[in-house]
This record gives sequence, structure tokens and C-alpha cells, in this order.
Amino acid sequence: MMSAFILFGAVAADTAAVTHSIDWVGLLRNVGTIISMVTGLFFVMAGTIGVLRLPDFFTRLHAAGMTDTLGAELILIALIFQSDSLQMVLKLLLVAFFLLITSPTATHAIAHAAYKAGVKPVLGKYSLPDVEEDGT
Repeated sequence: MMSAFILFGAVAADTAAVTHSIDWVGLLRNVGTIISMVTGLFFVMAGTIGVLRLPDFFTRLHAAGMTDTLGAELILIALIFQSDSLQMVLKLLLVAFFLLITSPTATHAIAHAAYKAGVKPVLGKYSLPDVEEDGT
């Protein structure tokens, strides 16, 4: 009977030592999530400030298209770090892939449509003279 209590005490001491160990994988996942999320939010905020502060349509479109795409990708990476199932990781990677393809394409299409509609960029003191349609 006494040996059972000693054996039970030794097993309890071993499990107590194990429960106080650090979960390094979980810690790295959380640190990666925080870094990716904060960096992504920084880029999204920079794009928002760029849209509000820049002088013309084309520079605003550039700020929104470039920084928001990068910010959204980094936020999706943070979500991938926190995901537990392979199915969710694959879905998030698919969303990231489509975002990476469609966002620059849509930005280019909008800029091209604005150019064809005659929207002129604000160039300041470095503005070029107007060129006629025949090239002269």
C-alpha cells in the first residue's frame, strides 16, 4: 500500500513538472501573429492616411492599392498562424492568392479608366506641357 502512495506521488510530481513547462510552439505562433497583425495594421493605416492626404487621384490610388494589399496579406498571415486546421489554412491561402492577383489588377484597371477619361495628375512645378493627340 505504501509503495502505491510513493508511486502515485512520483507520477504526480512528474506531471506537475510537465505542466509548468513553456509551450514554445504556441509562444512562437502568438509572437508571429502579433508581429504580422501589427505590421499589417500599420500598412492599412498608412494607406488610409495616404488616401486622405495625397493630392490627386493617381497618388491616392497608388497608396490604397499598394499598402492595402500588403496590409491585408499580412493580416491573413496572422490568421493563418492562429488557424488550427489544415482546411482553414488552405482556405486562407486561397483568399490570399486571389487578393494578391485581383487587387493590383483592379487598381490598374481603375487607373487606366481614369486616364482614358481624361483625369490629369497633379504634377506641381514639374508638370509637362499638354501634348496634342497627333503627338506634336
